[in-house]
Amino acid sequence: MRTLDPVQIAPSDIYKLMIGMIVPRPIAFVSTIDAAGVSNLAPFSYFTACSSNPPVVCFCTAVRSDPRPYRDTLRNIEATGEFVVNMVSEEFAEKMNLCAAEVPPEVDEFEISGLTPLASDLVKPPRVAESKAQMECRLHQIVRVSDKPGGGILVLGEVLRFHVLDSIIDGYKIDPDRLNAIGRMGGPMYIRTHDRFEMQRPK
Repeated sequence: MRTLDPVQIAPSDIYKLMIGMIVPRPIAFVSTIDAAGVSNLAPFSYFTACSSNPPVVCFCTAVRSDPRPYRDTLRNIEATGEFVVNMVSEEFAEKMNLCAAEVPPEVDEFEISGLTPLASDLVKPPRVAESKAQMECRLHQIVRVSDKPGGGILVLGEVLRFHVLDSIIDGYKIDPDRLNAIGRMGGPMYIRTHDRFEMQRPK
């Protein structure tokens, strides 16, 4: 077994290690809107739930080393305090991937991808109509873990509304077969969620 000291490793290689080890990762497909009303849509695979009372989700955006170090998603959330997390199903995975391209802030990723904006109930950013489950969020907190290139900025949002397609929910239980979610592995690899097994928690 190799033992690796992160102090002696380039941040780009640490990134490769982490995205290869921390798998599979769910995808937060985040829609925001800027002060001029231009929509933005971007996927993030550093994403999880962190509270159910109140319901809070979080995702992390990386600091880049180019002239625009901060993602438009972060700038929009800082300006408006609102965003939507759209869950990604395999049916529109390729369109989601188109939104990962680096484009100027004035470009609307809904138009690039061909995905359909759907009005939200309580926040200004639109939802993705093709998504089977969405969460309207109000900014709870931004944690700047590191502003160095490769550093992370954690965005926490309180969920104000859940939207779930009728055909995938029974009571409050989501049918994983019908959600058909995908996850992120290392590099350009993704994973389907078809192969599952069950273990009951010990009493």
